[in-house]
Amino acid sequence: MTAGACLRDNAPMNPAELNIFANRLDAICEEMGLVLRNAAFSPNIRDRLDFSCAIFDAGGALCAQAAHIPVHLGSMAFAMCDVVAGIDWRPGDQVVFNDPYLGGTHLPDVTLVAPVFADGELVAFVVNRAHHADIGAARPGSMPVSRSLDEEGVVIPPTHLVREERLEQSLFERITASTGNARESTGDFSAQLAANRAGCRALLALIAREGLGRFREGLAALDGYAERLARHAIGAIPDGEYRFEDLLDDDGQGQYEIPIRLRLRIEGERAELDFAGTAAQVEGNVNCPLAVTAAAVLYVFRCLMPPQTPACAGAFRPIALTVPEGCLLNARRPAAVAAGNVETSTRVVDVVLGALAHALPEVIPAASHGSMNNIAMGAGGERAWSYYETVGGGMGAHAAGGGLDAVQTHMTNTLNTPVEVLESHYPLRVQRYAIRRGSGGAGRHRGGDGLIRAFEFLAPAHLTLLTERRRHAPWGLAGGASARVGVNRLNDEVLPGKCERSVSAGDVLIIETPGGGGWGAATEDD
Repeated sequence: MTAGACLRDNAPMNPAELNIFANRLDAICEEMGLVLRNAAFSPNIRDRLDFSCAIFDAGGALCAQAAHIPVHLGSMAFAMCDVVAGIDWRPGDQVVFNDPYLGGTHLPDVTLVAPVFADGELVAFVVNRAHHADIGAARPGSMPVSRSLDEEGVVIPPTHLVREERLEQSLFERITASTGNARESTGDFSAQLAANRAGCRALLALIAREGLGRFREGLAALDGYAERLARHAIGAIPDGEYRFEDLLDDDGQGQYEIPIRLRLRIEGERAELDFAGTAAQVEGNVNCPLAVTAAAVLYVFRCLMPPQTPACAGAFRPIALTVPEGCLLNARRPAAVAAGNVETSTRVVDVVLGALAHALPEVIPAASHGSMNNIAMGAGGERAWSYYETVGGGMGAHAAGGGLDAVQTHMTNTLNTPVEVLESHYPLRVQRYAIRRGSGGAGRHRGGDGLIRAFEFLAPAHLTLLTERRRHAPWGLAGGASARVGVNRLNDEVLPGKCERSVSAGDVLIIETPGGGGWGAATEDD
């Protein structure tokens, strides 16, 4: 008997059948990602892979996802129920949004949602989220050192971009025309639309193969299995109350030493996280919508679960969050949030790991480099261009060994832009791309080293940096030393962690990223 025939039996799914079902859902998400990558115009999506794809049930609960960007996927898992609840869905629809206060993260991350109907009934959604290097901000790269949401680009509330297979042409043109490169933007949005259409076709084929009742049974079984694994993982953490505090360097507007505080309570198979005492929302753009904070928390606990844990809503049921409204991690509109999605989310990971290190000292690693090291640059005029990238750093060491050098960590999962691609698309030359030797923290196990990346500008441009761990070093654990902080330079000038500059042809930007913290006290033999 074939696997497909087994799944059509009336008996409950056995473990092998459930595994096959889960992998088929995951494969659909991967297929969506391949369509998006291959059809996209921008290096940001095509080469850096700054996108994510997922499947949700009819109520907006997460069912499956590809191994894409944690901050995208966790925030979608947290917010999608509210997004889909207020919309009149019809076959062939696609809804677009990027509003951080209505289910988004920050404005460059644009989400498209498509419903899946079977036998005339809404049964699921396919979703993709992609980072657009230009979403209409006044500054190239759409990652400005901003004070309010409106400065960060075009704000799109959940709106039909496609209605019953008909593109809302005026909306589409209004969005793409607001960017500096309408051709590239049109290509990227078209790729997102195509990815969702591919996901709908593949999911309908799976439902036709298995039957609608069996499909829903599979979703429920996956959810229950994920919850059992999650409860088991949390149950392995010693009961108790664990506290930790870490600091953001600054908000780019003159406020420094911004605290994030956590009280973590583990009781049986349940985790409660209370961020009371965290700084109030700030003038700069390091504020987070609640969905981004939730994404960082869910990511850490997902790392503690077995690898086979399904990426669905059940895995997150044993985790409860308390985040005061109006604080840095649950900001109110119209607070600026461009860096909250990238920099503050990363610091939330550090804080949750720091609290868990008290409970699981042999499991939790030292702090990784703690910044996505965001670089946005470009120029207007006839030869307008807009470029954005994140730069890796050192990974924290752990009880079993040292940290990796020169990698993206935690809330980002993108690639670097290949030098050949960057230089062929933009008036830039990469002068140096190397490991920053000695930047990892010392210890029994050394932290990973960061990166050095140097860009020479071949034409005048505008530059924006949103970086962290330039004042407060990534910490070590169990006696391991902290890593070296990062450094930003323009020619001979040391730049602040968050800044904007006009640059001329011949200027050179050098980014030296932080290393990861060391683990364990060093001995004479180390």
